[in-house]
Amino acid sequence: MSEPTKREPREDRAGGDPLVSAVLDIERHVGHAGWDQPARLFALVSTRALLDAEPSIAAQLAPASELNDDALTAVEQDEFRSGDALVDDLARIAWPPAVEGCALAVERLFVPPAVEQDIPDDPGEAADFVAHHPQRQDIRVVVGVTRAGAAHGLARLKEHPDELLGGTELAPGLVRALARTLSPLEQ
Repeated sequence: MSEPTKREPREDRAGGDPLVSAVLDIERHVGHAGWDQPARLFALVSTRALLDAEPSIAAQLAPASELNDDALTAVEQDEFRSGDALVDDLARIAWPPAVEGCALAVERLFVPPAVEQDIPDDPGEAADFVAHHPQRQDIRVVVGVTRAGAAHGLARLKEHPDELLGGTELAPGLVRALARTLSPLEQ
């Protein structure tokens, strides 16, 4: 586990929605490292509980007076490594009860809808087709979910770095995969 992501001042964040604020913080944090990064996984924990457990990290976070009582802090899971089967890799993860949510930052290539019918059915050929297509685009998606059922995603195109798209329905497959990691462990 690494250090929590640095929190921005409240007025630059999501109007108080703790999940949206955490996802924005993650997107900024990941964006500082540039493009061509592997998938990165984050635990979302109560900022108040984190400060109670680790008071030494208070200087890395926004001042306590700017934190909502339900603020979330993202803690990157440095040991997370994903191969080509991201959903399968996520299926092997289970979070302890102290983790209130989780988030994933992932980069993908895609082609415009007009080209999609030309994509081969074979997964390997499809990946090669998209990777070498002249109209391909790079996208970074950051999706977060909570145990309470909230979800939010952000997307940034490499070709339009100043534009950030967001919403609750941005990446439903990733939302489902992340939500399963928060399900209670079967006894």
